[in-house]
Amino acid sequence: MAFFLTNGIIIAVVFIILSGLKVVKEYERGVKFTLGKYSGIMKPGLRLIIPLFQSWDRVDMRVKAVDVPDQDCITKDNVSVRVNAVLYFKIADSKLAILSVENYFYATSQLSQTTMRDVVGEVSLDDLLSKRDVLSKRIQQLVDKATDPWGIKVDSVDLKHIELPQDMKRMMAREAESEREKRAVIIKASGEAIAADNMAKAAKMLATAPGALHLRTLQSINDISSDQSNTVIFAMPLEILKAFEGFTKKGKK
Repeated sequence: MAFFLTNGIIIAVVFIILSGLKVVKEYERGVKFTLGKYSGIMKPGLRLIIPLFQSWDRVDMRVKAVDVPDQDCITKDNVSVRVNAVLYFKIADSKLAILSVENYFYATSQLSQTTMRDVVGEVSLDDLLSKRDVLSKRIQQLVDKATDPWGIKVDSVDLKHIELPQDMKRMMAREAESEREKRAVIIKASGEAIAADNMAKAAKMLATAPGALHLRTLQSINDISSDQSNTVIFAMPLEILKAFEGFTKKGKK
C-alpha cells in the first residue's frame, strides 16, 4: 500500500513539474506572477513555473503594424478630408505592457486615431498635401510620447491616403489646368520672342553683308524649284520696269 502511495506521489510531482515547464521563444518575453504579484521576466528558453502558485503572460516583442482606419478630419482652413495611416510599434518594456494597460494593441490604435485627427486639424490643406513626411513625424512623436508609460516604442507613422471632397477635387483640377495653360502661354511667348530676336539679327546681317540678300534669294529659289509641283513667280521691282520703258522710248526716237 505504501509502495503505491509513494509511486502516486512521485507521479503527481513529475506531472506538476512537467506541466510547469514553459518554452519562451526568442522573440518573446514572459511576465511571471506569483500569487498574483509580479515576480519577474522570463527570458527565451525553457522556463519553470509552479502550477497553482504562479502564472505568466506571453509578450511578443516583434514590430507590429497598426492600420489606422479612415478618419474624418477638418483642416485648419475648414476643409473636410478623410485620412488613413499605418503605425509601426514594438514592446520596449514587457512588464509595463502587461501591468500598465489592459490591451496595448487596442489602446495604441485608438490613440493613433485621435492624434492623427488633432494633427490634421492644426495644418492647412496645402500643408497636409505637401508635407506628409513632416506630419507623419509629428504624429509619431506624439504617439510615442503618450505610449511611453505603457512600455511601447513607436518606430514610424506613414500617412497612406488623403481623400478630398469631390468639389475640392474638381476645383484643384481646374486650378492645375489653368496653371498648365499659363505655363504654355509663357513658353510660347518666350519662344516667339527668341524667334523674333533671331529674325531681327538675320535681317540685319543680310542688310549689311554685301551680296548676302542675293545669295539668300538664290537659295530660296533652289529650295522651291526642287519640288516640280511648285510654280515659281518672280516679282520684279517697278524700277526695273521703268528702266526698260525708258530704253524703249529712246529706241523709238
